[in-house]
Amino acid sequence: MSTSDSIFMATGKSLDKTAEWLAGALALERIDDPELKEGQHFFRGRARTVEGKVQLVVGANIYGEAEPEPEDVSAIDKYDAVVDVRLVGIREEEAQAREARAVFDELAATQPAVALVLSHAMSWIVASYLPGAGVHTFPARTSLDAPDLDSWRAWVVR
Repeated sequence: MSTSDSIFMATGKSLDKTAEWLAGALALERIDDPELKEGQHFFRGRARTVEGKVQLVVGANIYGEAEPEPEDVSAIDKYDAVVDVRLVGIREEEAQAREARAVFDELAATQPAVALVLSHAMSWIVASYLPGAGVHTFPARTSLDAPDLDSWRAWVVR
């Protein structure tokens, strides 16, 4: 599968604390993997949408920019962590997207203080959650980047 589904989080915590918090919030088991990059955390747990397991890799958001030029602004610039969501043993893009959405919805419902952005293929914003504003779902193929700024500006951490 060549696409990814990621959840960006604005926690205001260290990455280690964020990973610990996420594991508890989603009832995940930590997995040791020598292939992980420094600062990454690997977890496995029960899938929400299919029989089986889901894997989550938590890391720092290296995709956003702290002070982007206007043409480089992105919906994920102010989010400090990213979670890559992967179904174990299922290589169907739609199934993985459904699982990522279910994880996103669970976090939005149970962790109301954490702002979230759900992205698909690191190109499209699928949904966002802002504390106090709730969940917003975007039309298909809404860009994470400046061309669709007016679509997402009110729904992300700025």
